[in-house]
Amino acid sequence: MFRRLLPLTFAVFAIGTDSFVVAGVLPDVAGSLHVGVGSAGQMVTAYSLAYAICSPLIAVLAARWTRNRVLLTGLTVFILANVATALAPDFALVIVFRILAGVGAAAVTPGATVAGASLAPPEKRAQALSIVTAGLSVATALGAPLGTFIGSHFGWRSTMWFVAAVGALAAVGTAAFLQKIPAPPAVPWQRRLAPLGNPRIALTLLGSLLFFTGNYVINTYISQVFHRATDGNGTTLAVLLLASGIAGAIGSFASGPLTDRLGNRGMIVIAALVAAVDFAVTPWAGAALGTAFAAVIVWGLSGFSLIVPLQHRLITISPADAQLSISLNSSVIFVGASLAGVVGAAGLDLVGGENLGFIGAAFFVAGLIVAELTHVLIRRHNTAAERVAAAGEPQTAGT
Repeated sequence: MFRRLLPLTFAVFAIGTDSFVVAGVLPDVAGSLHVGVGSAGQMVTAYSLAYAICSPLIAVLAARWTRNRVLLTGLTVFILANVATALAPDFALVIVFRILAGVGAAAVTPGATVAGASLAPPEKRAQALSIVTAGLSVATALGAPLGTFIGSHFGWRSTMWFVAAVGALAAVGTAAFLQKIPAPPAVPWQRRLAPLGNPRIALTLLGSLLFFTGNYVINTYISQVFHRATDGNGTTLAVLLLASGIAGAIGSFASGPLTDRLGNRGMIVIAALVAAVDFAVTPWAGAALGTAFAAVIVWGLSGFSLIVPLQHRLITISPADAQLSISLNSSVIFVGASLAGVVGAAGLDLVGGENLGFIGAAFFVAGLIVAELTHVLIRRHNTAAERVAAAGEPQTAGT
């Protein structure tokens, strides 16, 4: 099964690398194209917003396509957009091509997820999904630092060529080794958005939006948050990204067993509190390299361990809507990344790069408040459901 899923894992790795690598080359982009670092950060906003908007659109418009066709079309757009970004003569065109890269990515990641699930028997689908999504963890731990290292030595345009080359390898592997996968049953718009009518799901998604906006404020402008520790050295920044990426992968993998043990509420509270405190001390931790390493490791372990408990909460709220609500959560994460580009740019002007941790911490605190309100709503709903069941009355649907 691993060999069959490997092309999909590599495709997700390519998309994940592009999602995270721009943060490491923002100063170089800003200097090369004569814009501020905050303006350069809108490359992340453009990419992420295009992904968030186009992911559900593509799912509907390409519903009758085979998954192979969706993946190869998305990868082709993704590759060409990154090549065009590498060749773009000015910042306006860079933004346009980042939008196109986001459109291509919006076809690839959901398509790879669906394809991976379809290639495994029912009893091994969770394992198959973990293999496919491992590409994202590897991209965080390896792809982004490697791209940053390349950019620090050969310029940011070489980083875009690197991403395009990774995408091309993924496309070749998909075309050569992925068996034909038919289109899944079409899901109409009304059904896709139906989970939003459940207030417990809607609040969980709002909490996710706040958490990942705070997370990506730091991730997008990490070069500015830790500028004093790295002294602007791209290689040092790449090592910091490597440390945070490895910690993030460990946190992501460990969050599953911890959520089973502590429950989704316990895991959300612990991870959010640790991340909030960690972000709040980065104005001091970011002043020296040793404390900066400690800060990014704690950030990786806590900040990126929230996806699993949030998904677990969505599944337990409404198992019947699990696939749709998790898909909405994926879009919400990219909306958070796009908002982070704007919020972080404003923060650079208001408080300075070294103090962006305060803004990230504020978003985590707000997300934790929403998560606790959601828990109260879930508990009240469950209590009411138990009373109805005890009375032998039918429960009202959609509550």
